[in-house]
Amino acid sequence: MDIQIQSIHFKADRKLIDFINEKVGKLNQFFEGIISSEVFLRLDKSDGAENKVAEIKIHVPGNELYVKRQCKTFEEAVDTGTEALTKQIKKYKEKVRAH
Repeated sequence: MDIQIQSIHFKADRKLIDFINEKVGKLNQFFEGIISSEVFLRLDKSDGAENKVAEIKIHVPGNELYVKRQCKTFEEAVDTGTEALTKQIKKYKEKVRAH
């Protein structure tokens, strides 16, 4: 699976990029048909501590699964986002099997 990571208005460090590649890459074990994924990282302008936003988009045949999470760290946002995507992938997989 091709994973594209875009950090908007800042440079993501190697550790964060490796973490994202590992987390998003694991989604393949739930569904083999994932074509590619895009991860967008940005800082929200709010004053609160939870200003790290991660948006994850996964391309599957004939569809796109999407999740957006805002947390204190990018790692937490990606972690909770991939958990939500796991559920979406499982639902999508069942729908594909039913047809």
